[in-house]
Amino acid sequence: MKIVVIQGPNLNMLGHREQNIYGGMKLEEIHSQMEAVAKQNGFEIEFFQSNLEGEIVDKVQECLGDAEGIIINPAAYTHSSIAIRDAISAVSLPCIEVHISNIYRREEFRQKSMIAAVCTGQISGFGPFGYHLAMISMMQMLGEIDALRKAQAAQQAKA
Repeated sequence: MKIVVIQGPNLNMLGHREQNIYGGMKLEEIHSQMEAVAKQNGFEIEFFQSNLEGEIVDKVQECLGDAEGIIINPAAYTHSSIAIRDAISAVSLPCIEVHISNIYRREEFRQKSMIAAVCTGQISGFGPFGYHLAMISMMQMLGEIDALRKAQAAQQAKA
């Protein structure tokens, strides 16, 4: 099973930008930790980062038929992108929204997520550890979905 991790604008600057908010960990380090968890649990993982909204929309759409779940940190697009929201809704895959900082303790304009309503869940404010929480949650969800499909197939085979 494959999980795609999509990172939005400026996340490529982690470790350099506003360390008082985002900490000192670089995006590559976060991805390395996520990859280790995925491998330990038999999951394939793919990473994508873009500063461009359209590229993020394209990547979400590419997940249809190629992945079983999405973990996304839309970054600043969280608060403004109807296009990313619509793409997530269109692919109908389990999707977890992640934010390093607690967006609800920040400026008022950052406290509204356009994405949350079409995601399975949201993890916010746990720093880079939020990605680990998202991985655990996604693997659990995909495992449950897989078990349900197998049980339904077995039921149909008996009928």
